Amino acid sequence: MVIADLADILDMRAAGGTAVGLDLGTKTIGVSVSDLGWRLASPRPVIRRTKFQADAAALTAFFASVDARVVVMGLPLNMDGSEGPRSQSTRAFVRNYERADTRPFVFWDERLSTVAAERGLLEMDVSRRQRAERIDSAAASFILQGALDRLSRLAEPRE
Repeated sequence: MVIADLADILDMRAAGGTAVGLDLGTKTIGVSVSDLGWRLASPRPVIRRTKFQADAAALTAFFASVDARVVVMGLPLNMDGSEGPRSQSTRAFVRNYERADTRPFVFWDERLSTVAAERGLLEMDVSRRQRAERIDSAAASFILQGALDRLSRLAEPRE
């Protein structure tokens, strides 16, 4: 089940479990997980992509291991906000995955997430080789953190 709006999952935070962020690449899937309070995203090791069935099985096992309640999927929009082939591929991946799992997915604009992740890793003085290994999960963490921050703002009482 794909949920169009992040506000629709606001009540899910109280139910416990975690939120997971994904950055879908052609060779790897970057993964991050929230804490139980849905305040902080932490990167996890990438999932190496092979075939769809193996990727789906790996994701399902991972989601179960971290008690994931919702998945925030980075949506690679063009800089003008339009959707290109990568966005269509991401949406197709989620549509196909829905047959394997009923966990809700929320799409989150991932423009410049890899750039931000790269800058963060450079600031931490991570070597080029290590950056290549960690960039996708760092981008997934950036995506998830943006969604978590937005959820926190939506939960604040309005005056």
